[in-house]
Amino acid sequence: MSIGGVTANTTSLLRVMNERAVFGEIFRMGRVSRPELAQATGLSKPTISVALADLERAKLVRAVGLRTGNAGRAALLYEIRPQAGWVLAIDVGRNYVRLALADLIGDIVARRDEQSRAETPHELLAQLTEIAAALLADAGLAAEDITLSVFGTPGIHDKETGALLLAPNLPGWELPGAVDRLADVVAAPYVLENDVDLAAVGEGAYGLGQGVSHFVFVSIGTGIGMGVVIDGKLYRGSRGAAGEISYLPVGEGDPRVNPGRGMFESVASADGVVALARRLGLDPATAKDVFDAARAGDPLAARVLDAEIDHIAHALAGVTAVLDPELVVLGGGIGAQAGDLLAGRVAERLEALVALRPPRIEVSSIGQDAVLLGALAVGLAAARDYVFERTVTPG
Repeated sequence: MSIGGVTANTTSLLRVMNERAVFGEIFRMGRVSRPELAQATGLSKPTISVALADLERAKLVRAVGLRTGNAGRAALLYEIRPQAGWVLAIDVGRNYVRLALADLIGDIVARRDEQSRAETPHELLAQLTEIAAALLADAGLAAEDITLSVFGTPGIHDKETGALLLAPNLPGWELPGAVDRLADVVAAPYVLENDVDLAAVGEGAYGLGQGVSHFVFVSIGTGIGMGVVIDGKLYRGSRGAAGEISYLPVGEGDPRVNPGRGMFESVASADGVVALARRLGLDPATAKDVFDAARAGDPLAARVLDAEIDHIAHALAGVTAVLDPELVVLGGGIGAQAGDLLAGRVAERLEALVALRPPRIEVSSIGQDAVLLGALAVGLAAARDYVFERTVTPG
């Protein structure tokens, strides 16, 4: 009896393994036929048929028509059933919050971008909860339909205390337990990732990083940070703090003057750009005003631009020496808005600072959506496993 039980359990386990392999390939390939799945997985066609039948019964995949035009019989095509799972992506910035709701194949069904109205964690949570409820209503879904929520925020999540560290642009989130309250936004499992790490994932999945094994995403705006991709995978470091280049000793003055922000961030972020412009005699309201003036030929704004280029190039010289990336993608408010002024000249300056050929420097192709798209990419990969595990179990 025990031998029979082992055989039955082993058979059930193999069946689930086959279904997982097929499900994963459909997720990766999109619309695909039985013969293509057999070739991709190495499983026999009868095994593929059994797995597809089980996945259809579980409402994880569906047949979507025939592929015609080739010799022989038309092949029936299968795809992931979009409504099998839902991902909520949330980009929490200091000035803006962006939320998107996508089905399991990644199609965005509802999205909202709003200026942040929050001065405290409580106010921010209230705003996020309000927007999330509106997205669910737009899509005709309930909170329990969400498979996974992915939050992108500045800083580092201290899992022991539930605080958000190194995020001075989000005051109040450094308090113990602040992060744990994100669970109240939507009644669903959630994960929290650094926003610039997510931007790197988004660039790798949808932007200039596609097919590039070693690259960094450098976000320059209200704050400064870097997402690192090595061998095609996001690198977080031992405590999730890899890429916190805002603390590089780049710029003028004593790095201890503004320890909450870091020396590089103090001089090269939006506030640093505005502060230098004002010291030189300009009166800009924003960093964008400075770069617009530089485009128009203002000599003082040109001096600010020169300083920004020098700061960024020196920071990237350190990054290049340590990581040797193939590509540097510039993003964030300054990286995107002033990228046309920065990329070429930073590359020229960097070439004079490093011994080997420097990496390519390009402006993000997905702009302000980088964090949101990265959250979707992370959420979709995790949601695929969630919906499979909760739906398909060994018999």
